[in-house]
Amino acid sequence: MNSSKLKSALEAGSIEWERHVLERLVTRRISQAAVIRAVRMGELIEDYPDDHPYPSALFLGWIENKPLHVVAALNEAEPKVFMITAYEPDLEYFEPDFKTRRRK
Repeated sequence: MNSSKLKSALEAGSIEWERHVLERLVTRRISQAAVIRAVRMGELIEDYPDDHPYPSALFLGWIENKPLHVVAALNEAEPKVFMITAYEPDLEYFEPDFKTRRRK
């Protein structure tokens, strides 16, 4: 994912919130501001360049000392960020660093 285009789109407020993520944010009590902060300041931990219609990535951010995962896609042509989902990672699926998936 092109980090500079992603950050430019975030700075410009060029963000599209998918219905799925908005529903999950309400259920999980996560603010839109926290999601934006996690993508802007967090670490890209998995890149999905072949996702369609736009490449996406999984970001790990720390909000109030809690880990937050956000999946976001980027339309580089516009540029526009599409927020796909956000959740607090679970140690059942991730190692304690919250970056590494557990092997099953």
